[in-house]
Amino acid sequence: MRRSLRLSPLLFLLAALLLVISGCATPAAPQPAAEAPAASEAPAAAPAAEQPAAPQPVAEQPATTAPATADAKSSAGTVNVVYALPDLAGRVVVAVTGNDYTPLNFVDASSGKAMGWEYDAVNEICRRLNCVVDWQVTSWDAMIQSVAEGQFDVGMDGITITEEREQVIDFSAPYMTSQQFMLVRADEERFADPASFAADEKLLVGAQAGTSGFYTAVYEILDGDETNPRIILLENFGATVQALITGDVDMVLVDAASGRGYIGANPEKLKIVGDALATEDFGFIFTPDSDLREPFNAAIHTLVLDDYDDHLNTKWFFLYDPTR
Repeated sequence: MRRSLRLSPLLFLLAALLLVISGCATPAAPQPAAEAPAASEAPAAAPAAEQPAAPQPVAEQPATTAPATADAKSSAGTVNVVYALPDLAGRVVVAVTGNDYTPLNFVDASSGKAMGWEYDAVNEICRRLNCVVDWQVTSWDAMIQSVAEGQFDVGMDGITITEEREQVIDFSAPYMTSQQFMLVRADEERFADPASFAADEKLLVGAQAGTSGFYTAVYEILDGDETNPRIILLENFGATVQALITGDVDMVLVDAASGRGYIGANPEKLKIVGDALATEDFGFIFTPDSDLREPFNAAIHTLVLDDYDDHLNTKWFFLYDPTR
């Protein structure tokens, strides 16, 4: 049996009074929303995808035997490139050049330092392959044979890839394609093409024996006689250009890259005339059956993939000022 709960009149009045008081109480003030950071304040930490770093040409490479790329795009649209390249484990690579082929390899007049396109390229290749470059210098005449005999690991001097040379040394994949042009003095007006040069028997061409420029002069401009007295043989390429400037010869054949370099160094003294005479590919040279050839080829491939070769072209053919 439930017992009924009854309130006395006094208790009833007290309860009603409490209800009135609670209804008239002032409500708590609302709390302000959290203040947003000022527009100039950087967030504490932004996800990598929101603020991508400038693309790097290469990440650390694990040891492997073939190049590979990952070209998936991040949410910001930046291509993240990672290469799997051979790891040479800090191996010392003895590299040789001639320091005589501006802007590929030369000694800067203002600083006295050896530099150039090929220096930068091989230093970058060894960075990607985890090797250390030991730079050496030799003459053009001795370079191919000394590399063939294993005195140096890799050689470079704007060396054109030819079947004849491949009988003696191994070439890398091409790292540059160039064309030969006629470099002349800035005031030259007697000829403007190979035919007009060949027609004037007084005109002389400067060349290095055994170079592609020498053979182009012999077989594509003159009469095919390698002993033609109109060909003045000089010790190195720099000497041929100097002979041109001083008037000892009237024309030197240069590739487009080197021509731009020498004209940049002597803008009031030299110019290019005529169309391209020949197209040639440059390659690094190795001792036959060298185990460095394939790693270098893999790294050369990556230089093209991430446009590092274009960076070098811009730096040495357009931005470098040899007259500074």
